[in-house]
Amino acid sequence: MAALTLVVLAGVVFRKAGAALVWYDEVASILLAWLTFYGAALAALHRGHIGFPRVMQMLPERPRLVAFVLVEIIVIGFFLVVAWGGWQVFVIIGGDVLISLPSVPRRVAQSVIPIAAILYVLAELLALTTPPDGDDEDHEPMDLRSTTGGEAGAT
Repeated sequence: MAALTLVVLAGVVFRKAGAALVWYDEVASILLAWLTFYGAALAALHRGHIGFPRVMQMLPERPRLVAFVLVEIIVIGFFLVVAWGGWQVFVIIGGDVLISLPSVPRRVAQSVIPIAAILYVLAELLALTTPPDGDDEDHEPMDLRSTTGGEAGAT
């Protein structure tokens, strides 16, 4: 985020000074994509993505467990497909370079897709095996065994 901020600020300052940087738009968009992909993997590690914990907690025990497992299979499967597709793109672009910075391979920019997708899968798997700390009121841990789970930590 700091690098993106610096690049955008430099682009604005240089443009105001009458010496616009030819590369800042392309680099800023790549950094934004990196921030988004890697941020999503970090959010997955902390179980910070959009979900429906209250709806899940309202379900009876068996349907809750089935829904939880089904959602995890779908999410992990989706990101495995994204990783595979990202790798295919990585291979296809071969020796292409950035338009505004011909010394930078396009693979550097595109590497975020397969790497972040695998990180997302690993984060999901790790989050499944790591007990939540219970400090976050917005993302309370979901107890898959009881219909009142997760309420004890709320104040």
